[in-house]
Formats: sequence, C-alpha cells, structure tokens
Amino acid sequence: MKRIVIFASGSGTNAENLIRFFHNSDNASVIQVLTNNPRAKVLERAKNLKVSALSFNRIAFSKSDDVLNILKASQPDLIVLAGFLWKFPEFILNEFPNKVINVHPALLPKFGGKGMYGMHVHEAVVANGETETGITIHYVNENYDEGAIIFQAKCNVSKDDTAEDVAEKIHELEMAHFPKVVARLLGAEALEVPS
Repeated sequence: MKRIVIFASGSGTNAENLIRFFHNSDNASVIQVLTNNPRAKVLERAKNLKVSALSFNRIAFSKSDDVLNILKASQPDLIVLAGFLWKFPEFILNEFPNKVINVHPALLPKFGGKGMYGMHVHEAVVANGETETGITIHYVNENYDEGAIIFQAKCNVSKDDTAEDVAEKIHELEMAHFPKVVARLLGAEALEVPS
C-alpha cells in the first residue's frame, strides 16, 4: 500500500478530494495531513474523514527536525502539497528526492514564484488579459514553482471572466486531474474514483 502525506494551509478542498479518491483503494491511501495553520479548515476535513492531522509552526518545519522526523516515521511514498504556502526546506527535500509534488493554479512558468498563490494568481491572469490558464503539477525543489513539470491542464479565460470565475475553472481542473496524476505517479493508475 502506497502512503501519501498531504501538506495544506487552508480550506483543504484538494486534500479532501485526494483523501476521498484513495479512500477505498487497495493501492494507496492518504495517511496524514500536515498544516502550518492551526485554524485551517483542512484539519476539520481530515478529522471528519478519519485521517491523522497535525499543525506545526515555522520552527518545527524549517529550524528543527520535528516535521522531518514526523515524515520519516510516516514513510510516505509521496508528499503532496495541496495549497501549502510555505517554501519547503531543502533538508526535507533532500530526504525525499522526487517524492514531493505541488499543484500550482497557473500554467508555469507563467504566474509562478513567491507571492503567487490562490487569488493573487487569478487576479494576475485577468489583469494580464490572458486567454488561457490552467494548472501545473510539478516536483518541488528549493525554489518556488521551479521544479520539473509533471502535468498541465488548460482552460479558456474569456474577456468577461473575473478572478473568481477563473478560480472556479481552476478548481474544477484540480478536482478532475490532481488525484489521477497522484495515482499515476504511485503506479496506482488503474484506480477509478470511488462513487
């Protein structure tokens, strides 16, 4: 059984989607959710879905081995960042080479980098007059949004679209594609979404 650990900072819709997708799988499961935000809604979602969830502070994450030791104990086959806003420390990445992935709400390399997350991205897409945007699933390295691209999916942006409209389209792409790409990376692509 392949083991997935999710890092999230906010409401956790992507985390919930992943947990539900693998819930009845014989091949993989989400074993833990970790967050840097003690008030994040993802903690409640994980609890409701009976998945272990913990919050941590910046010292535990990047100035000590606390989070690293939690990960070592969990032995994840894949670490999935689903709306996680902090830069991943290099010493953790070194322990899990090519095992940390992220979903970004734009077509990288466009609209990536520090400060480019959530509505900031969608607002920039609209302000720039883009005719398409999408999601990028990529490996995480020591720089924001610069790891090797695994998968991209696109959607159109019409001239009447607001940032909220774009956010909705991106959310649909994430819900449809993110779990399947995770499954494929784990060699569990034979899975169908459980009903």
